[in-house]
Amino acid sequence: MQLRPLGRSALQVSPLCFGGNVFGWTADEPTSFSLLDAWLDAGFNFVDTADVYSRWVPGHTGGESETVIGKWLQAGGRRSQVVIATKVGMDLGEGRTGLDPKWIRQAVEDSLRRLRIDCIDLYQAHQDDAATPLEATLEAFAKLIEQGKVRAIGASNYSAPRLAQALETSRRLGLPRYESLQPLYNLYDRAEFEKELAPLCLKENVAVVSFYALAAGFLTGKYRTAEDAAKSARGKGVVQKYLNPRGLRIVAALDEVAQRQRCTAGQVAIAWLLAQPVVTSPIASATSLAQLQELVGAVRLKLTAEDLALLEQASRED
Repeated sequence: MQLRPLGRSALQVSPLCFGGNVFGWTADEPTSFSLLDAWLDAGFNFVDTADVYSRWVPGHTGGESETVIGKWLQAGGRRSQVVIATKVGMDLGEGRTGLDPKWIRQAVEDSLRRLRIDCIDLYQAHQDDAATPLEATLEAFAKLIEQGKVRAIGASNYSAPRLAQALETSRRLGLPRYESLQPLYNLYDRAEFEKELAPLCLKENVAVVSFYALAAGFLTGKYRTAEDAAKSARGKGVVQKYLNPRGLRIVAALDEVAQRQRCTAGQVAIAWLLAQPVVTSPIASATSLAQLQELVGAVRLKLTAEDLALLEQASRED
């Protein structure tokens, strides 16, 4: 598999990243182990998680995903084959939130312990922290790199002005810069990213590791009516955001391309992301080996100019 450079860092990542939010949640430990093994066996090497995964589940406190990955790494001995990305900054309760240097220093040790590794490949600010000066956050990250605990840093959920400010701060102070950005970006959610963030990332050679590749499952075609959405816990958000004339127009275009390509609508949606020059490695999850094989097929899928034009027209903002 052709690996891609992650920004200006030394990291080389596969064109699709496995979203680890499912580990220890909708994928139990044995299933997670088999998914991770199959992911590497298929030629992929990029896995993304966060310290907050999966705090939203009753009885969970955060760190469950990292813990499962750590057990898998220890059991399988495949550390050298995988690029591990995790994040800091979301609320873990009891004041453990944000990007204050003191919290970053504690959080990284917690993540390293759960992951059972000596160094995190990509350590990301999970969200912007306006209460902490960018200089302080970047200096804290720089110290972790100096100590050999982190190889590269990235940002998630940053606005274009704040990302630009962070990059300028790194230049001005000679500090490590954010080499990647995790934005919301898919065939439906386009306008906000494409307006300012995409040009900035292209200009600055910042890798784009986009999340919500399938728009909470909507772009697979599984939700076409309010009744469909009512069958799923994620369905409420789908009804509110995606079930509208534009959304259904996109699903119809995905169906048409999928029929032409003899694949699934979800594979087409991911292949569209892979065809965008600004995208380095979109994030997608699977909870079964069958779903994982569908992701593998999406990477192999090559959309034609006709396919791309149809999807472009269908997803155009009203």
